[in-house]
Amino acid sequence: MAIVDPRTGAPLTGPDNSAPSADTGVAADDVIVDVTLENFQQVVLEGSMQRPVLLQSWADWCEPCKNLKPVLEKLAREYAGAFVLAKLNIEEYPQIASQLGVRSVPDVKLIAQGQLYDQFQGALPEKQVREWLGKYIEAPAEAAQSPEEQAEAALAAGDTATAQAIYQELIQQYPEHYDYRIDLAGVLVAAGQTADARQLLDDLPPEHRDAPKARGVRARIEFGEKAWSQADIDALGGRDDSEAQYQRAMRQVADGQYEAGLEALLALMKRDRTYGDDAARKALLRVFDALGAEHPLTVAYRRRLFAMLY
Repeated sequence: MAIVDPRTGAPLTGPDNSAPSADTGVAADDVIVDVTLENFQQVVLEGSMQRPVLLQSWADWCEPCKNLKPVLEKLAREYAGAFVLAKLNIEEYPQIASQLGVRSVPDVKLIAQGQLYDQFQGALPEKQVREWLGKYIEAPAEAAQSPEEQAEAALAAGDTATAQAIYQELIQQYPEHYDYRIDLAGVLVAAGQTADARQLLDDLPPEHRDAPKARGVRARIEFGEKAWSQADIDALGGRDDSEAQYQRAMRQVADGQYEAGLEALLALMKRDRTYGDDAARKALLRVFDALGAEHPLTVAYRRRLFAMLY
């Protein structure tokens, strides 16, 4: 597996234009190495001419470092030699840290062909580290699912208990990664525990409480509370007036049938823009919040809404 230049999409090559080999001066099964003054040149500088080196700077007193350490070690073993994880204790070797410009830990640098290609600071969750690493190094064919992917798969299968347990464990591991709390709130909504979900969102710091992702979960709670029950929808019978169309759409959204609900709301806008003080357009915007700005349905229906308005 070769490192990829994100600017061209092509594998990076050695100084002789050949693909990197595995001859790094580090044993093939020794993919995790502690950096010292004695081996820095061989492991990091010379070694990166053959295969990528992920240089992690850490310290004993750094709690986020302890969170990130098992994630990077797991990936190093999973990638089976596609890169070397070189760990630098900045307390033992401050001179190396100073030369590298390390200002805070954890600090992770991707070095290839003797050059710094990218870096990040802080204890990113496993999913984000995988995504970052995947921009440069091809993932193993049978890469294990990240905990976030496992939770998403469980939720898609209707197993809210498993998804809830995974997010609770992630919150314990990464207490300052508040997106996991929002994800857990979303699972609680799916499980019908809306009061607990709302409380979890209310307890977030202000900057996270009002973030788009949290607003989206609140929108889902709102749809579930305001939508008519299925029995009331059934009682509408063959009615096709604006109220009936709106209530059917709201029930569809509350049940997670987003595309059908969005289509019905858009149709109502075309048919009766004045209904409920422009209720269909307002509901569309709330669904966009619930799905998130990058969701394919949000992108597609926001474009259609814009075309209708302008």
